[in-house]
Amino acid sequence: MNKINNYNSLLSTKNDKITNTKTADSFGSLLNNALDKVNEMQLESQEYKKMLAIGEVDNLHDVTIAADKADTALQVVMAIRGKVVEAYKEIMRIQI
Repeated sequence: MNKINNYNSLLSTKNDKITNTKTADSFGSLLNNALDKVNEMQLESQEYKKMLAIGEVDNLHDVTIAADKADTALQVVMAIRGKVVEAYKEIMRIQI
């Protein structure tokens, strides 16, 4: 009976590793997608600013909104980055 329990615990550990890998991949892809989106917002904001400088923009509100959206998205990403770094440091402090 003890061998069966050991085997079951090994299977459980292997399944947990597979699940954690899939979760890590999805979390990583989620972060990459979010960073790509923030980058797109930053590029859009820069494009609006260039268009404003050469007089191609009629509505100043569009420029301001694009800049604010890009700034807010960047602040959110930086806050998430800070929380991830804090969590990593906390995990590193845990002694097994």
